[in-house]
Amino acid sequence: MREFTVKYGCNPHQKPSRIYMKNGSELPLEILNGNPSYINFADALNAWQLVKELKSALNLPAATSFKHVSPAGAAVAVPLNDTLRKAYHISEDLELSPVACAYARARGADRVSSFGDFIAVSDKVDISLARLLEKEVSDGIIAPEYDDDALAILKAKKKGNYVIMKIDADYVPEDIESRDIFGITIEQLRNNAVINAKTFENIVTQNKELPAEAIRDLIVATITLKYTQSNSICFAYDGQVIGCGAGQQSRIHCTRLAADKADIWMLRQHPKVLSMRFKEGLSKPVMDNAIDLYLRDDITDVEIKEWETLFEVVPEKLTRKEKEEWISTFNGVAYSSDAFIPFKDNIDRAYKSNARYVAQPGGSVRDDDVIKACDNYGMVMCFTGIRLFHH
Repeated sequence: MREFTVKYGCNPHQKPSRIYMKNGSELPLEILNGNPSYINFADALNAWQLVKELKSALNLPAATSFKHVSPAGAAVAVPLNDTLRKAYHISEDLELSPVACAYARARGADRVSSFGDFIAVSDKVDISLARLLEKEVSDGIIAPEYDDDALAILKAKKKGNYVIMKIDADYVPEDIESRDIFGITIEQLRNNAVINAKTFENIVTQNKELPAEAIRDLIVATITLKYTQSNSICFAYDGQVIGCGAGQQSRIHCTRLAADKADIWMLRQHPKVLSMRFKEGLSKPVMDNAIDLYLRDDITDVEIKEWETLFEVVPEKLTRKEKEEWISTFNGVAYSSDAFIPFKDNIDRAYKSNARYVAQPGGSVRDDDVIKACDNYGMVMCFTGIRLFHH
């Protein structure tokens, strides 16, 4: 296939729309099912790069859940414990393969944002992953291979309209990439920065203890930032993203957004949340939204009345002290920034969400203040020397 006609661009009035290779060669992907949109392609092609790089860096199957050209979550194949399975609404009888574990974690990072996501996985889609996806609201998936049985399950999603793309895993794009804005073409060298364990060797804080698990999580967070709309901040833990703050004009707002999401991820595993008794027949998205409301402090009286109707027994709210105590049990969260951290307020907020390992390019006139803040908290901070703006 050399060209694919898309029904419209970002919005219905933006016609015509198509995808093709400027050099006239065959497209490195196939459409196995569905009718992809312009945004589906934008999500798929960014998402595929992310999981391909995670797999290369950590030699583990990787997955990501994309919404509006930024990852809601990303992860590598670390087995799930019983608590996470329950928090992610995964039935006890569903056996999870490594690639299914990776996607369960990627979607579990921010289940509210992942509603209607576009998925990328680094490895063959097997029947375990297909059965997991069968019960989730999703727009499509891109992967290098599919089991026949898995493909049959996915083709039945969305009344047969689920978008399924197959990418050539060996495809390498040209070094120079371009885009048109307002009829003017701009071009640049493709972002070919390699993120691996060596990226985090320049430790600038007094505490220089960086365990293997922290390096893994910094790799997950930093590669995720490479494909997140800037400014961006990412928290990672246990091989997965737990909070991503994308596209904010101020870095502190990125940090607050990502940290708030990380807090919700941790609190979703609190015994009070896991013991909630919902009424029969509620969908996963309804339950996810209800949990999100439960964990918010700014819920209105009207929302409370509607929310209470969802439960067999209305749960008692968590106190601020209970929240803080629970969050403090998640030791060693990784925190990465796509550009230098300009003020210590970012470190102050990250520490409250139990961030202990920090990666950033460095290069701010206030680097000394940020390093001092990390030293005061006993945190480890690396200067990567690599800025990762993505637009």
